[in-house]
Amino acid sequence: MPEGPELHLASQFVNEACGALVFGGCVEKSSVSRNPEVPFESSAYRISASARGKELRLILSPLPGAQPPQEPLALVFRFGMSGSFQLVPREELPRHAHLRFYTAPPGPQLALCFVDVRRFGHWDLGGKWQPGRGPCVLQEYEQFRENVLRNLADKAFDRPICEALLDQRFFNGIGNYLRAEILYRLKIPPFEKARSVLETLQQHRPSLKLTLSQKIKAKLQNPDLLELCHSVPKEVVQLGGKGYGSESGEEDFAAFRAWLRCYGMPGMSSLQDRHGRTIWFQCPAGRKSRKKKSKATQPSPEDRVEDPLPPSKALSRTRRAKRHLPERTATQRPEGTSLQQDPEVPTVPKKGRRKGRQAASGHRRPRKVKADTPSLDPEGTSAS
Repeated sequence: MPEGPELHLASQFVNEACGALVFGGCVEKSSVSRNPEVPFESSAYRISASARGKELRLILSPLPGAQPPQEPLALVFRFGMSGSFQLVPREELPRHAHLRFYTAPPGPQLALCFVDVRRFGHWDLGGKWQPGRGPCVLQEYEQFRENVLRNLADKAFDRPICEALLDQRFFNGIGNYLRAEILYRLKIPPFEKARSVLETLQQHRPSLKLTLSQKIKAKLQNPDLLELCHSVPKEVVQLGGKGYGSESGEEDFAAFRAWLRCYGMPGMSSLQDRHGRTIWFQCPAGRKSRKKKSKATQPSPEDRVEDPLPPSKALSRTRRAKRHLPERTATQRPEGTSLQQDPEVPTVPKKGRRKGRQAASGHRRPRKVKADTPSLDPEGTSAS
């Protein structure tokens, strides 16, 4: 799923690719998208973008004298699992281009498209950032750090650190692959209590005897978790590319794969949370943890959210595992974990096995009718 660095790169792409272009006409929405229509029409306007955490703001600004008279319009995008922007010739629209902005004549007509294969992305009119999201880990580092350390009493920090890192009230821009890479670099067990990990940062103060250059050097050599929440996404931004623009391709993803140290890497361990998302980590020596056994089961860097196995395959795998493996202990699969997720990330409800078997006479027991179970909606206003 696109995370903070990808949204930042998307805004850079829009500004660089569209800075010299003039757009015109109506904004066109695909018929299958459930997002709102964009009531904007102008004979000549420009497009610019900015990013904050996991959101991107697009601003449509009419040029002087454009008809009909129109105020600037701002849209805020959340990319879901597969959103991106592409600039293509009008006659070569991508199949899943759900929002399209066309350039004005003369010259070959181009289209800036919001492309979303899985259709979990959203756009909202008005241009306001989503309420409840914290400061951006990339561009508002000091505010981000202060917001986390000031609110350690919040119940979000009762959870394991791997889950707290997905709470966008405090870690706006951090997602699945970033949390794995950050925790791996610091050798922090992913299910360590978040408050225990972060309280030590409140107590740590650099020595007053150190000069400014010595303080900077110490931070670079021994960064803490909050500093890595800022510097690791910056590394991804510096890789560039990431599939935005006509020039990008496999080379971008090759550079990203080479950068990864933990997420989906051979030799790493993984566990799934109750939403079906996978946390990748390095298991301490001497401990056993469920590992992916084949390359086919490992997620690709392009797919930020792992899809759980179909129930039939999951059940057969469980039966095979019970024949050959000892029962999993509580230390291998922590209980009571939960995730604060984006509304656009699909949740996976737990499915239990049906109790009761067919009687010998061939008659089935009457099935009990249960009330609809509530969906695993995110708690509060946070999102990952």
